Amino acid sequence: MDNYVVSARKYRPSTFHSVVGQKSLTTTLKNAITNHKLAHAYLFCGPRGVGKTTCARIFAKTINCFHPTPDGEACNECESCRSFNENRSLNIHELDAASNNSVDDIRALTEQVRIMPQLGKYKVYIIDEVHMLTQSAFNAFLKTLEEPPHHAVFILATTEKHKILPTILSRCQIYDFNRIGINDIVEYLEYVAKQENISCEAEALNIIAQKADGGMRDALSIFDQVAGFSQGNVTYKTVIENLNVLDYDYYFRITDAVLQNDVPKCLLLLNEILSKGFDGHHIISGLSLFFRDILVCKDPQTIVLFEVGDAVKEKYVESARRCETAFLYQAMELTNETDLNYRYSKNKKFSIELLLIRLCQLKASPVEGDKKKIVIETIGGKEEGEIKNQKEIKSPAVIETSEIPETQAKTIPRVRLNGDPEQAGKPQPVSSQAESPIQDRPFSREDLIQAWKNYASQSEDVYLKNTMAYINPQLKDDYKIEAEVLNPKQADHFRENSPAIREYLSSALKNNRIELDIKIKIEDHTQTLFTDKEKYSYMVNKNPILKNLVQEFNLRLD
Repeated sequence: MDNYVVSARKYRPSTFHSVVGQKSLTTTLKNAITNHKLAHAYLFCGPRGVGKTTCARIFAKTINCFHPTPDGEACNECESCRSFNENRSLNIHELDAASNNSVDDIRALTEQVRIMPQLGKYKVYIIDEVHMLTQSAFNAFLKTLEEPPHHAVFILATTEKHKILPTILSRCQIYDFNRIGINDIVEYLEYVAKQENISCEAEALNIIAQKADGGMRDALSIFDQVAGFSQGNVTYKTVIENLNVLDYDYYFRITDAVLQNDVPKCLLLLNEILSKGFDGHHIISGLSLFFRDILVCKDPQTIVLFEVGDAVKEKYVESARRCETAFLYQAMELTNETDLNYRYSKNKKFSIELLLIRLCQLKASPVEGDKKKIVIETIGGKEEGEIKNQKEIKSPAVIETSEIPETQAKTIPRVRLNGDPEQAGKPQPVSSQAESPIQDRPFSREDLIQAWKNYASQSEDVYLKNTMAYINPQLKDDYKIEAEVLNPKQADHFRENSPAIREYLSSALKNNRIELDIKIKIEDHTQTLFTDKEKYSYMVNKNPILKNLVQEFNLRLD
């Protein structure tokens, strides 16, 4: 078996300078070493694979170096550095708190603390996953952590800082490690690929960096996996095949189809994606993130938030030019809504198809922010000149509402709306749509209750939904609906929402003559006094066995 070493171990940083993406932290640690201002306890916290344990080892190596460099790095030549590099240093002790989390383990550690170092100045104790210690182990560790010997330095590392006791936190200098940026990961992967003589495409490394989610160890592990799959030629195609990543080209094609209102093409693209084995929820979340990235690329100030290669970024910028901001806002809202409801859907494929259809409809109908138009037919005469800034008078003429001055927005004399000759010569309001016609279709109480339940189930107001759930609406005549609530608070809240309820019921029942009357239930609080015989008779009626019990034990009523 060959002595193969994975990249995550082979290219593990050995100096502060080689640590990727944590420059501010490494600078602080080097300054502390240079100025001889070392704390007795440190806490390194942050996500996995960002360099916590690596920095702890480099720090332990550097403070024991006999000839550190002026910039705070270890010399790698003295006996202490050589023993560390060869994994035989007796001054550095690592404890995995995930498997050594008992009180006895901590007591054994504190016993070792009293022993002076044999080589160098400090004995360094690195406790990884320190949040896994039990409550008793933490308490046993407190005194030693607060007042250790001058030669002892503790470095605690954790991914879950919130699980550590405040008494431990107060005794440590806390260093928060950040997720490593995509560009930093790509740059380091290019260095590793060059060292290993592996050819790579920039887009391929970018996908690996995104998949690693800010962890360099994960990025190197994925890189090894893809390099083995592609036989030393890492391309974008081999990466998405090996990692089962949905090609962003599909999102560009879906967006193009949506902008063209091409529903059949969207459905065919969805079917093609699903046939490749991708999860529907993954498609929705990816499409939501895609629209977010497009929105980010529309503004030069926010484009810095989009960390991808220059070639890919140019594609997003080009797509952003063709998408209106209002469309992107609504598209993100629709995808997010579908994402939240997807797990409860019984027909999941239909949920995605419906999302694509609704996205196409955003371009088929005017979106918010577009100019609304009205169609009026002019009569002629000098009244036409009263509409200022009108570029063209035709019959019928199309006038932008934004071009009508505010002083003339209320009425325009001598115009005919919607081709109604009877309205000629009368002042009419300028409206973007005709008034709704009167509807008075009869409906039954069963229809009313069904519409009532539908509105309650769709309401986002929990208090209103619960109130409507127990109300039994009554139909007093053909159009009057009576709703009885328990108290004035419910009545006030119900009245605030009654316009929306009435509008929904009118639409659902096709009757806009509906009236909604809210009443407060009046309870009868009068009390009636009963005799003992009346109480006994009532109890016997409820439970006839009681009579047999009275006869059996010869009981009597006093």
